[in-house]
Amino acid sequence: MSDESPRQIIQADHELLVQSVVDYAIFMLDPLGRIVSWNAGAERIKGHRTQDIIGRHFSVFYPPEDVASGRPARDLETVVAEGRLEDEGWRVRADGTRFWANVVLTALRDDTGRLRGFGNVTRDMTERGAAEHTLGESEESFRLLVRSVVDYAIFMLDPQGHIASWNAGAERIKGYRAEDIIGQHFSVFYPPEDVASGKPARELEVAAAEGRLEDEGWRVRADGTRFWANVIITALFDESGRLRGFGKVTRDMTERRTAERALDDRSRLLTHLVHAQEMERRRIAWDVHDDTIQSMVAVGMRLQLLADRLEGPDASAARRLNETVSGAIRRLRDLTFRLRPPGLDRGGLVEGLSTYLDQVVTGAGLAYELRHELDREPPSETAITIFRICQEALTNVRKHAQAKAVNVSLSSSGHGVLVRVADDGVGVGDPVGILATPDHFGLIEMRERAEMAGGWWSIRGRPGEGTTVEFWVPALAAGGEGDRG
Repeated sequence: MSDESPRQIIQADHELLVQSVVDYAIFMLDPLGRIVSWNAGAERIKGHRTQDIIGRHFSVFYPPEDVASGRPARDLETVVAEGRLEDEGWRVRADGTRFWANVVLTALRDDTGRLRGFGNVTRDMTERGAAEHTLGESEESFRLLVRSVVDYAIFMLDPQGHIASWNAGAERIKGYRAEDIIGQHFSVFYPPEDVASGKPARELEVAAAEGRLEDEGWRVRADGTRFWANVIITALFDESGRLRGFGKVTRDMTERRTAERALDDRSRLLTHLVHAQEMERRRIAWDVHDDTIQSMVAVGMRLQLLADRLEGPDASAARRLNETVSGAIRRLRDLTFRLRPPGLDRGGLVEGLSTYLDQVVTGAGLAYELRHELDREPPSETAITIFRICQEALTNVRKHAQAKAVNVSLSSSGHGVLVRVADDGVGVGDPVGILATPDHFGLIEMRERAEMAGGWWSIRGRPGEGTTVEFWVPALAAGGEGDRG
C-alpha cells in the first residue's frame, strides 16, 4: 500500500498533466515575476529549456518596446488588483522570433490571502492571427473594391434609411460627395411624387420583410436632374437576426432605357401615329389659312366696300354681316394657331412658344416669362412634343389656376430638354391623387406624351403656392433617326 495521501496523489497527477500538455505553455511566477516552473508546452512554444529559463524574469517574453514601456510590471499590477488578466499580443521566443499569443495571468493566493505568485497560461495563436490578418486584408481589399467601382452606386443605409457609406460610383452617378450626403435620408434620391406617395418607406419595409427588393424607376441627382435607375435593396441582419441596415446598389439605366424604347414596336407605332396626327394638323391648318381664311377675308373686303356704297338699313346690314365674317376669321385664325402655330415651323421651338405666349397667354390677361438655355434646337418631333405639353399646361393655367403670371423655362439636360411651366395661382391639393381622377385627362395626356417620347413628367404644388409642371424628353427623333422635318 502506498504511503502517499490522496491529496499527494492528486497533486502528483496534476503536475504530470501540466507537464505533459504541449499545446499550452503553463508555468508559474513568484510574486516578483520570476519563473519557478516550466512545462513541455512552454518549451515547445517559447523555445527555452527548463534549466535555461527557471529563475529568469518573465519580461524576457515581451518585445523590447513593451519592456521599455513597463508593460510586464503593469500586467502583474493588474492581476494583483483584479485577480486575473487576459491579453493578446506579440511575445518573443528564445530565438528572438515573435508569435501572436493569448495569455492568461492568474494571481495565486494561499488560504490567508497572501500572494504566492502567478499562474501563466500562454497559447500560440499565430496561425489564427495570420488567418485573421488575411481575412482583414481580404475585407480591406473588398472595401477598396467597393469604394473604387464607378459603374454602380454602392452604399449602406442604417435601419431608418439614413446613408452610412458612399462609394465612387455613387458620387459619379448621383452627384453627391460623401461629406455632403452621409447622414441624409435616402428618400432624397426619389422624385417628389414618389416621396409624397411614401415609396421610399414602402421599399424599406418590403426589403426588411422579404430580404431584398429590386425596382426600376426615376431617381434624382444632386443637381435635380433625373435618371432611370435599376435599384437593389438588401436587408442586412446580424447573427442574432437583428436588422443592422440595408445595402443599396444602383445603376444608371437611362441610356439603355432610351435605346430599348426607341426599338420598342409599340413605342414606334405610337410615335408614328403622333407624327401622322401632327402632319394632319399642319395640313388642316395650312388649308384653312391658305384657302378658307383667305376667301373669307376677300368676302369681308367686298362687304366693307358694299357697306360704304349703300345707305340706310342696307348699309347697316352689310356692316353687321362684315362683323360676323370678321369674327369667324378670328376664330378660324385661333383654330389654325392651336392646330399648328406658324412660329413652330418657321423659327423652331422657342419662337413657336414665344408666339403662343404672346397671342394666347397675354390675351388671357397673364404676364409671362420665357427663358431658354438650349445647346441646340431639338429635332422637330421633340419640339412638337414639348410644345404640345406646354400648350396643355398653359391651357390649364388659363382655365383653372387663377394665376397672374406664368414662367416657362427650357434647358438642355442629359441629352434632352428639361422644361418647367410654373404659375403663381391657387395650386393643387394632391398632385399625386389628381392623376387618378378621370376628369384630369389633360394631365394624363401630358404625362403620356412625355413617357411615349422616352421621358418623364411630374406635377407639384401646394394650395395657395402655385403649381409647377416639369418634364424631360430626350432630344431624339423617332426611331433614333435624324430630324425628318
